[in-house]
Amino acid sequence: MTERRKITPHDLQARKREGRKITMLSIYDYPLALLAERAGLDTILVGDSLAMTALGHENTVSVTLEEMLHHVKAVARAARTAMVVADMPFMSYQPSERDAILAAGRFMKEGMADAVKVEGGAGMAPILGAIHRAGVPVMGHIGLTPQSAAQLGGLKVQGRTAQAARKLVADAAALQAAGAFAVILECVPGEVSRLVTESLRVPTISYGAGVHCDGQGMVSADMLGLFERFKPKFAKRYVDLAPQILKAFETYRDEVAAGRFPADEHTYAVDPKELAALHGKRARGKR
Repeated sequence: MTERRKITPHDLQARKREGRKITMLSIYDYPLALLAERAGLDTILVGDSLAMTALGHENTVSVTLEEMLHHVKAVARAARTAMVVADMPFMSYQPSERDAILAAGRFMKEGMADAVKVEGGAGMAPILGAIHRAGVPVMGHIGLTPQSAAQLGGLKVQGRTAQAARKLVADAAALQAAGAFAVILECVPGEVSRLVTESLRVPTISYGAGVHCDGQGMVSADMLGLFERFKPKFAKRYVDLAPQILKAFETYRDEVAAGRFPADEHTYAVDPKELAALHGKRARGKR
């Protein structure tokens, strides 16, 4: 069996040329990243969606650079072969090219990420290009861009009109020209995603953008049934863990209250001779 090696941007681009689908999951911690690594996933996105699914914020703009770094480090420790993409949080790259390069550099040096991701179309291409020229592999993200959801009228599907679809194609082309090695399409109609995908040399990855993209991504908390606040239309639940975990917690609570946990098999034993000596010392101490 051929030993797996670290996935690179060139590998993802080769997969597009060869017609081989790319797999991605948004993951935020070491245990799940380790399982994703064992499962053979190509890429792990440490997405700013962790603001909501892991940290309890109401939106993605609340998460800080330091919080993102903390989670990227944890995932990178597990991902020996899967590419780790760090999602650059709101206002870590928008203010200036210098800010963007410094933040991206921290994700690479401190977070041990393999690449970073930024949201935005043609207007963000200069920032993306600056990160790319600084030597950091960078992925684009268009369609529904949650960091700017307020400008888009909320978390809703993008590219439903001919004009909006043409803009997505132009945005993707601008990001590719600026140096993006791949582009995420989020909440975009399938036929529009096909147009974008066919227009690019670099791969596209779908988060709710249909089957025609070069790869598929999903938030792990959605596919595992761990996040119950809402379920996106495009998310498939492969298992519903929240009710199972809740039941385990309730059973644990009841067993502790009733004195059934811990049982003998959960308790460490002492060598009988040592135990006898221990009791002997206690007995002498009472005289």
